[in-house]
Amino acid sequence: MLVAAAVCPCPPLLVPDVAAGAAPELDAARTACIDALGVLAASRPDLLVVIGPAEPAGRGVHPEGATGSFREFGVGLEVRLGQDRGTPAGRPLPPSLAVGAWLLARTGWADAPVEGLGVGEPLETARCVETGRELARRADRVALLVMGDGSACRTVKAPGYLDERAADFDAAAARALGAADPEALAALDEALAYELKAAGRAPWQVLAGAAEGAGQAGRLLYEDAPYGVGYMVAAWS
Repeated sequence: MLVAAAVCPCPPLLVPDVAAGAAPELDAARTACIDALGVLAASRPDLLVVIGPAEPAGRGVHPEGATGSFREFGVGLEVRLGQDRGTPAGRPLPPSLAVGAWLLARTGWADAPVEGLGVGEPLETARCVETGRELARRADRVALLVMGDGSACRTVKAPGYLDERAADFDAAAARALGAADPEALAALDEALAYELKAAGRAPWQVLAGAAEGAGQAGRLLYEDAPYGVGYMVAAWS
């Protein structure tokens, strides 16, 4: 059963070593993420699953102890997902899960075993929701760290240029995340999300499936669009 969730953005720039001189621009987002992870720790989960968007090579399950790095972003920083329990590390973590692993390390996570799940951006809503339901059945007390960004089309300098639909899409997502509303999350338009390059849509809809019937209450801790990309932080408990 889902007992808590933290929703965080996943740009590598969230890691100060990657952001370098631009690091202060995301200080508020980092602080909100750390606060959201505190909610996960307080829930005393039996299992934590970190979910994030991934390209084909990074999709699927990543075991505890899997490693990732930020070398492709020009920084020789390596991270590990959870604790090193002597198990094979497996494939490298995709960037979204590497950012999640960095957040967990920053908070000193040692409260429960950790797994990663890389989700393809095109994954259909129904598959996302069913995946979430399966995750919620994995243990008596399951917590999720859900990594994902909103639209990448909020300004003319955004990665996807300006799309007038982006602000409304992000506002709807933020309302659903802040209200811990799984039905509203599941109702996000997957085709529109793809057009707006909203990589968080699929992970958010996995959360929607996991939260069905869990009676979660939500708080939106951060919402902004630096660099023209919608970033949101929320805590569910």
